[in-house]
Amino acid sequence: MVSGDLKLRIKNLKRYEVSSRDNILKEVLKNQPVDRALPVIDIPVTTTPLEWIEALKVRLDLLHVTVHEVTDYAAIKTILQQEAIPQERTVTTIAELGDVSVYIENVKEDAHSLEDVDLAIIPAHFGVAENGAMWVTESLIQYRVLPFITQQLAIVVNKKDIVYNMHQAYERIAGTQYDFGVFIAGPSKTADIEQSLVLGAHGPKGLTIFLLD
Repeated sequence: MVSGDLKLRIKNLKRYEVSSRDNILKEVLKNQPVDRALPVIDIPVTTTPLEWIEALKVRLDLLHVTVHEVTDYAAIKTILQQEAIPQERTVTTIAELGDVSVYIENVKEDAHSLEDVDLAIIPAHFGVAENGAMWVTESLIQYRVLPFITQQLAIVVNKKDIVYNMHQAYERIAGTQYDFGVFIAGPSKTADIEQSLVLGAHGPKGLTIFLLD
């Protein structure tokens, strides 16, 4: 049984802890830094969109990404059919490719049904030349898990939708609300163990980019 004296000490200690916390928070609130305007970042871009495409291809090569320049979806279909492996499960969220893979809007199951996908083909809103990143949102992929659970990932992006750097990228997405969005740059990789590069450590083992005219 706890004595009355001990109960009183515990009560006073709790009161002291609450009081100390409140005092600390009050002092923090009184000593806030002065608000300052965000800096204006104006980095002039002197290169042309055609040069951005070349810069993007160089960056993607460094990221171990396979790149195909194609003129239309028919060319993408031809490449997919040439590289297809029997019995592999391929899904897409691009209606134009629904006849060479399972169009995912026709998959009336939950995300768990995607656990055995071998290749997922998705579109991107745009790509970034300086780092090879592709901006993808949930509206384009239907299931958030799709680009990460698949064994191989292919992304289709229009050349006209390539921006030069991340400043332009953030200008492009500013003011728009997204439930989910992600920049994807290359297959997952790690070199933590013995400095040996391993691709597909925690996501797709390979990434292919289709640059569409």
